[in-house]
Amino acid sequence: MSRKPLPRGVWALGLTSLFMDVSSEMIHALLPVYLVAGLGASMLAVGVIEGIAEATAQVVKVFSGAVSDWMGRRKPLAVLGYGLAALTKPVFPLAGSLGWIVAARFVDRVGKGIRGAPRDALVADLTPEDRRGAAYGLRQTLDTVGAFLGPLLAIALMWVTADNIPKVFWAAILPAVISVSILAIWVREPPRDATAPPRPPLTRAELARLGALFWAVTGVAALFSLARFSEAFLILRADNAGLTAALIPLVLIVMNIVYALAAYPAGALSDSAGRMPVLAAGIALLVAGDLAMALSTGLVGVFAGIALWGVSMGFTQGAFAAVVADTVPAELRGTAFGVLNLATGLATLVASVVAGVLWDGFGPSATFLAGAGLGGVTLIALGGLVWRRRA
Repeated sequence: MSRKPLPRGVWALGLTSLFMDVSSEMIHALLPVYLVAGLGASMLAVGVIEGIAEATAQVVKVFSGAVSDWMGRRKPLAVLGYGLAALTKPVFPLAGSLGWIVAARFVDRVGKGIRGAPRDALVADLTPEDRRGAAYGLRQTLDTVGAFLGPLLAIALMWVTADNIPKVFWAAILPAVISVSILAIWVREPPRDATAPPRPPLTRAELARLGALFWAVTGVAALFSLARFSEAFLILRADNAGLTAALIPLVLIVMNIVYALAAYPAGALSDSAGRMPVLAAGIALLVAGDLAMALSTGLVGVFAGIALWGVSMGFTQGAFAAVVADTVPAELRGTAFGVLNLATGLATLVASVVAGVLWDGFGPSATFLAGAGLGGVTLIALGGLVWRRRA
């Protein structure tokens, strides 16, 4: 396995993600309660706000990735995306009505959409090919550390401030400012070929240049996302198994800790053992996690399934990103990551709706058994892809 150190810019991008996730999760962990208890919003309103926000982010990712290819620059769009997210943070404690919260969430998710694909393409631009798996694994690890530090900080600050949610929201501004500062100061974009004329990436000819392998990998990733519905169902499964309300945050904390621990070693392993074996292992781990949650009657089995989900995420998310970076032309990486994010995001939305229907109609076991079945189909599709590449 190569031991070359990862570029400083990759570490900086990872820390940028970490601090922004800390800030965002400090707010998101408390926002539903604040909307309902503080501003009198209905549960329907909460659902609509979150649905619009996430759908917006997925659509914007395609266009931001394409624009970064057309410009030949990634960092300006990444700074813009993180900057928009940071600018929305003071709105949450200042908001006196639901409309302000809706606007802030919308702009925040637009920022997420703008930064996602250019940032992922920039990781590949900065990293030697034989270290890309490790680079994506590191970024995922640091991002996920932020995802569980944010809620932990929110819990601690709620205790210190006697449950003063607006004060916690004010505290979330600082990590957002640190995030944008790290990106602006410490990330230097590598030079691009100035002789190549810019071409619109979202044309049929340019999309065809992404190659058949990219579209096949995107199809497998979307199929995998159909098997991996929203983590909200992990929370509901733990609640169904008897976890007390006070301990519910442990579900995502456990999953994200395991995810963070697995992501970098799995990414580095994909550099030496190959992307496809690591992806296959990650998909198999998801199937095992789903089966544990479908068949277990107690909390021990359910939490084992949750941990397996976390390991699966660590094995798959960075490996999928590395496969895309390896496969497509360098000047089309932003477009490729935008298309990948759109496909997997929409698949996750569909999967979550289907999971809810199955849960309501047949119970939690049906939801997780269906996830395991789709995971098995994904493994077969990945095997077919590997066979075709070798043929």
